[in-house]
Amino acid sequence: MADEKKVWGIHTQDDSLFLQGNVIAIGWKEMGDLSVLAPDRESFRDKYLAVFPDAKKGSVATSSGMLFRFVHEMQIGDYVVFPSKTDRMVNIGVVESEYQYSPDAIEYKQQRSVKWIKHLPRMSFSQGALYEIGSFMSLFTVKNYADEFLSALDKGFKKSLPEEDESVGPTAEEIIENTKDFILKEISRQLKGYDLEEFVADLLQAIGYRTTVSPHGGDSGIDITAYKDELPPRILVQVKSQDGDIKETTIQSLKGAMREGDYGLFVTLSNYTKNAKKYLESTPIIRGINGTELVELVLKYYGQLSEKYRKMIPLKMVYIPVTLDTDSN
Repeated sequence: MADEKKVWGIHTQDDSLFLQGNVIAIGWKEMGDLSVLAPDRESFRDKYLAVFPDAKKGSVATSSGMLFRFVHEMQIGDYVVFPSKTDRMVNIGVVESEYQYSPDAIEYKQQRSVKWIKHLPRMSFSQGALYEIGSFMSLFTVKNYADEFLSALDKGFKKSLPEEDESVGPTAEEIIENTKDFILKEISRQLKGYDLEEFVADLLQAIGYRTTVSPHGGDSGIDITAYKDELPPRILVQVKSQDGDIKETTIQSLKGAMREGDYGLFVTLSNYTKNAKKYLESTPIIRGINGTELVELVLKYYGQLSEKYRKMIPLKMVYIPVTLDTDSN
């Protein structure tokens, strides 16, 4: 039964190998013949570490996991969806062989035979389905829109374009949220303590402020001093990279360092306690920025950030489809 079979998505840099050779394949040719490894994830992970000892911790589990799934979880009769980048077609096929090692192949030595059944234009599918098969991974299971791809195999299938693609809104929102998650994770991972202070100072400069970072180890409680122009007021900034929520007493220490006419800015990657939020609401001369708001500012002023930070948080500007609010004028 088709509904008992998995639907896999796969990417490649060699479209002709897939379509003309009637195979699917994944890389990591340095791994050699994977059939000699014990059929468990740990063996694949150990082999991967032996071949790529300098691999980042996160990539070890991801890459070795894809290799394991290609060899042992994928089954004959499973379906595979391959979005071609050369002709923008979506190719759907069925797996016809077990894993096979092809030592004579130049790049893609880990292969399986496949029978291609349908080749359809991308416009045949909803935006949500296209987004799912646009995964950054080389091999993945298609879950949310598997039925849509399988329905394309029906005889006489002809996708009629709806007046409005209902998957556009959720898909666009998911892209945006994933981007925001990525930014906050990278900032949290790479910037601690003084490094985060330097980043906030650079962000303030991107917004249009002149900034001075306080000497490290100072006891003034002020991390950054910012001015909009040559004249007052000055803005005293305190930055915290701690994981826990900021308490009211911590913000009060910032206020204690302020002189008459100063404004305060408190920046944290986490959030504020209930009492701290109340204190900020009752103290208009101090603004609190949490992790979510910091990410919004990064997105807004990304192009003005220093190259150092744009390399640390690599983003590319793209246009994504969104749904129009029909209630607005």
